[in-house]
Amino acid sequence: MNLAEVLLNSLKEHGVSEIFGIPGDFALPFFKVAEESKILPLYTFSHEPTVGYAADAAARCHGKPSVAAITYGAGGFNMVNPIAAAYAEKSPVVVISGGPGEGDRSTGLLVHHQAKSLNSQLQVYKEVTCDQVILNDIERAPADIARVLASCIRHSRPVYIEVPRDLVFHQCMPVLPYQSENLHQIHTGALDACVSATLEKLQRAESPVLVVGVEIRRFGIEQQTADLAKQLGIPVVTTLMGRGLLNDMDVPLQGTYLGVAGDAELTRLVEESDMPVLLGVTLTDGNFGISQQKLDFRKVILACDGNVSMGYHIYPEIPLQAFIAELNTRAHRLETVNNQVVAATHHYPCELPADEQKITPTDIAAAINDLFQQHGAMPIAADMGDCFFTTLDIKETDLVAPGFYATMGYGVPAGFGVQAATGKRPIVLVGDGAFQMTGWELLNARRYGWNPIVIVFNNSSWEMLRTFQPESAFNDLPQLNYARIGDELGGVGRRATNRKELKCALQEAVQDDDNFYLIEAIIEKGDLSNTLSRFVGGITKMREQAMVAD
Repeated sequence: MNLAEVLLNSLKEHGVSEIFGIPGDFALPFFKVAEESKILPLYTFSHEPTVGYAADAAARCHGKPSVAAITYGAGGFNMVNPIAAAYAEKSPVVVISGGPGEGDRSTGLLVHHQAKSLNSQLQVYKEVTCDQVILNDIERAPADIARVLASCIRHSRPVYIEVPRDLVFHQCMPVLPYQSENLHQIHTGALDACVSATLEKLQRAESPVLVVGVEIRRFGIEQQTADLAKQLGIPVVTTLMGRGLLNDMDVPLQGTYLGVAGDAELTRLVEESDMPVLLGVTLTDGNFGISQQKLDFRKVILACDGNVSMGYHIYPEIPLQAFIAELNTRAHRLETVNNQVVAATHHYPCELPADEQKITPTDIAAAINDLFQQHGAMPIAADMGDCFFTTLDIKETDLVAPGFYATMGYGVPAGFGVQAATGKRPIVLVGDGAFQMTGWELLNARRYGWNPIVIVFNNSSWEMLRTFQPESAFNDLPQLNYARIGDELGGVGRRATNRKELKCALQEAVQDDDNFYLIEAIIEKGDLSNTLSRFVGGITKMREQAMVAD
């Protein structure tokens, strides 16, 4: 086999199910092999950010790596932001870039697409990937590929592989499983002591709560976490980044913790707990920056990033998978005084009237909840802005969204990633500003048989930015007819100016499997979801308090 075939087969053996990409001259040989060998499905798009976002979403859905393939320089640099998002949110994306060959390096001339040096792209990607390699040594290539892909899976973060264009067709030995003395070794004594201490603290606690984050899905232990929650019999909440976790797993899930922006009862459940157990949680400003009262980390058990901490004690090199597995083995239902689990009290909007009142973001949530009630839940891909906060009013379902990194342009490409990875038809929620970045990629949907239902929140505005700085005119966006754009891109466009038209458009869309739908929901400036209003208020209050303190 040649180098590209060896790489493609190794990707497949490591769980990769698809390649998203854009070809370019340095990557043409690799793309030729990828297309003709049919080792993995290949989906090509029009703009590199779409490639990165689609691979990110696919990786989140099936919990295994997905590939974003691009050319050197102009392609690679154009995809840095999506890979930074994947790194920040622990999504295992394999970046494959074509690269200059030895012939290019030996001319003494600058190579087109080159920035500062021929290795500038590699140096940039070192900041947003956990392992990297240029496959410029055929003899060493199998070991390098094995190492980098093992890192991707072990850390659930992006990696970077550059393939020199003049080595693609060179014969290469197959990739063998990566061998590392430390890869799977766990200090059993440390694990035993850590779990014993955890169970002892939980047994003494009167109001423990499990707070779960994205790592439980990234490392494929969502079901084991659900089993643990049921064994312990204590309430469970997700973080903002973890919205959609434990969906339909029959656990005592109370909702999503949002501090001052969320349900007051749920906020008290977390912040007044005498033993919050944070499993796979990332300590970000979005997850905990707007707490009503700061968590006392002397009482917190935090298991993330391969370590477990409790109070002033840290147990290093305890993988989350091993920690939860051992807890499941030894845990039993806690009999504590105040540990009565009650059903979640959050009331999701539903039964939207089919009238001529204007549409608000909460109306969109209600319309989707009604749709799910009639036709069953669908996965959701959400962009940032009020479309993301609207998902917090939608009944629990699978969700992909950049809840921490908060990049725009994610929604439509993520919808592609969801459908490629799962085969399920997604709903995509996207603002008009984000649609202008990547929404045009819908022109590629028909050739792959994808049929997402895309709802554009059209208020001719960067409305979330306006909430923080309402006086700025740059928040205004051009007024476009997105429904007509949907028709031109090969799908069906519908414009909804009131609640009746919104319900009708959604019903039509869900009954038509042959087309993607772009439903343009007209929303007035200043109309926000309740959650976003509270979130902005909480952020503003925190900033004002910080300024006073300074």
